[in-house]
Amino acid sequence: MLGWREWLSIPDLGIRRIKAKIDTGARSSCLHTRALEVYEDPSGTKRVRFSVQPLPLKPGVVNDCDLPLLDLRVVRDSGGHEEERPFIRVPIVLGTHTWEVEFSLTNRDNMKFRMLLGRTAMKGRFLVNPALSYQFGKPHRSRPKAG
Repeated sequence: MLGWREWLSIPDLGIRRIKAKIDTGARSSCLHTRALEVYEDPSGTKRVRFSVQPLPLKPGVVNDCDLPLLDLRVVRDSGGHEEERPFIRVPIVLGTHTWEVEFSLTNRDNMKFRMLLGRTAMKGRFLVNPALSYQFGKPHRSRPKAG
């Protein structure tokens, strides 16, 4: 059972924790990015390069990423606006659960959550109770606080 918001981690992107809105109204999952660039490497493989700021209150925490491009798809947001977005596929971790999720990449500066976990990523895995939050706790830091 998931709450309407949960802490997740995305180890392949170096993200130890990111707060995600659990969004059953969104088909696909979405990740906030900056400096997004789709390019072709010397072997002809399409890739996507981007930066992620997973913690809005800590803007100095930035993860630079470079991954194979899964696809370019048109996505319609909740306001009905369409945008072509790059998609990637990476494993995510929620408590003891790890599985691969497809993410669209876009700038979500004006949104409260840096990540949306859409219904396709949850299908057959979880139920959602909108009265709950953080059912799996907060992922641990990489190092203990100085004290």
